[in-house]
Amino acid sequence: MITADTLKVLTTFTVRALYRAAQDAGYKGANFSSCKFLGITNGGQFWDQAVFQVAGGTDSTKVFLTYDHTEDRVFADVQLTDFA
Repeated sequence: MITADTLKVLTTFTVRALYRAAQDAGYKGANFSSCKFLGITNGGQFWDQAVFQVAGGTDSTKVFLTYDHTEDRVFADVQLTDFA
């Protein structure tokens, strides 16, 4: 079960927290310059867009957060995209 407090945290991740979760998942790219919560997938993952600087502008990646209530822990899945 996800409590209201946990739901609030998962929908308002800071840039720093999202980057750290992405690093824990193996992401080795540039620091995120901004992030935005986009929604919850049908599978219960919390979907964020993270933007980072590249030569000539910005690029973005999808970050899916999964909350494991048995461990009270968040896991990230990072997917590079062409959002920007």
